[in-house]
Amino acid sequence: MEKDFKAVAQSWLDGNYDHATKCQILELRNSDPAGFEDAFYRNLEFGTGGLRGIMGVGTNRMNKYTVGMATQGLANYIKKHCTGDDIKVCISFDSRNNSKEFAKITADVLSANGIHVFIFDNLRPTPELSYAIRKKGAQAGVMVTASHNPKEYNGYKVFWSDGAQITSPVDKDIVAEVNAITDPSMVKFEATDECGEIETMGAEMDEAYLNDILSLMLTPEARAKHTDIKIVYTPLHGTGVRLVPEALRRLGFKNVYHVPDQDVSDGNFPTVMSPNPEEPSALKMAIEVADKENADIVLATDPDADRMGIAVRDNDGKIVLFNGNQTGSMLTYYILTRWKELGKLDSSKYVVKTIVTTELIRAIAEKFGVKVYNVLTGFKYIAEIVKRNEGKGEFICGGEESYGFNVGEFVRDKDAVIACSMVAECACWAAEQGKTLYQLMQDIYKEFGYYRESLTSLVRKGKSGVEEIARIMADLRATPPTELAGSPVVKVIDYNKPEETGLPKSNVLQFFNEAGDVVSVRPSGTEPKIKFYFGAKGNDADAKIEKLRAQFIK
Repeated sequence: MEKDFKAVAQSWLDGNYDHATKCQILELRNSDPAGFEDAFYRNLEFGTGGLRGIMGVGTNRMNKYTVGMATQGLANYIKKHCTGDDIKVCISFDSRNNSKEFAKITADVLSANGIHVFIFDNLRPTPELSYAIRKKGAQAGVMVTASHNPKEYNGYKVFWSDGAQITSPVDKDIVAEVNAITDPSMVKFEATDECGEIETMGAEMDEAYLNDILSLMLTPEARAKHTDIKIVYTPLHGTGVRLVPEALRRLGFKNVYHVPDQDVSDGNFPTVMSPNPEEPSALKMAIEVADKENADIVLATDPDADRMGIAVRDNDGKIVLFNGNQTGSMLTYYILTRWKELGKLDSSKYVVKTIVTTELIRAIAEKFGVKVYNVLTGFKYIAEIVKRNEGKGEFICGGEESYGFNVGEFVRDKDAVIACSMVAECACWAAEQGKTLYQLMQDIYKEFGYYRESLTSLVRKGKSGVEEIARIMADLRATPPTELAGSPVVKVIDYNKPEETGLPKSNVLQFFNEAGDVVSVRPSGTEPKIKFYFGAKGNDADAKIEKLRAQFIK
């Protein structure tokens, strides 16, 4: 809800806030009027996944006060709904500026509320936090990260006892508790005599996590023959540096090359414009190392190591990037092929994809007789399917186009550590057949048809940007397109209508044409942008993608 930002800012200047915060408010008011308004015109929304926003002073920013208030709301919910003498919460954090400080505030507030806290001794990946929650039998978890967002951002992801990010109804109930904390004076920032214990987690959790996820590997004999495959890995200044190289070493890979400048954990991400493996520029330095060392594969993970990007050599020896749809399709094909060869497939096994992820994954799964679930965007919905099927079916793997993938049930979120490991093993399996990963992908297209996907995001910042994005969605609902790339639209799905979709309400529109092409449109839930997903099938898919982009991006 919008507020009188000047009055709110004045309440901070007059209130019980520290001197440094007040000085920053005055400087912002004097030097950046637009930024001053944006910092105070509303509260930073605690959404269904937690907080994410620009760091700085103000109600609409990530700072120690907004983090403390969110944590107090979370603590109140946990204490109301979780029983027992030892309520536990696990905490981790990435390499972003202020992540460690925000994690400490989170731990202190939870402890001051009598909750037993397990916090990692240093930065760790999001998937390891998911694993630790279940390993420790915790009721909840908090990951301080803004994932792949630019350096100005930080965030606060909330997980529940199943190791997955919170979903309905827990998410909405936590949001209500957080919204009830209207002033920092309501927060227990300091420990009391009845505070909960704060314990650190470290190497022992790393060991358990690596042992479990690496038990999911499928082709040790191929790895043993191809330990000389050359791999370049970059953590993009993030948490992956601690575990991805170690996982590859344990799998026997002898030639893992680093990008030394990007092994440095630095929240300013000094070598990249954005620490996002979806961005080709983020892999530039790693590709340069690959060309120098004549490496076969480039692997990159984002700051909290839940997303993975890869690049491989084409038939001319040139390094080319795979997108998330290609990587997810290739890994699904590899894993299902090996599961079939190992006699592990039956009707209880399944894979999961999101609604904006390539239909190629569905085609592959159906060929192997494996059930496919289609869920809303967000890995928490994949994890929700896994939880719902516990004791009835087994999750093989699942992914989303935004470079997230997971294998098995140890982790209930996307996991770049196991994904990197599977890509490396898949390369060995392909090599046994005399193929590269690029050639394997071409073989998949030959078998299932050529699928092409593309994502275009329009960034619209600030209050005016929020209004413009809302206007775009309203216009598309009022006047949907009648054709896509020259083929008539035959189906429109509005995910704001759960009674029609059977899925939770979500601000997403999808348009399907007679030729089998699809366009999906949705505002980002974590960034100031609106996303257009274009999907086409057929030999002319590349040309159709360009037509679709021109049709929607004005």
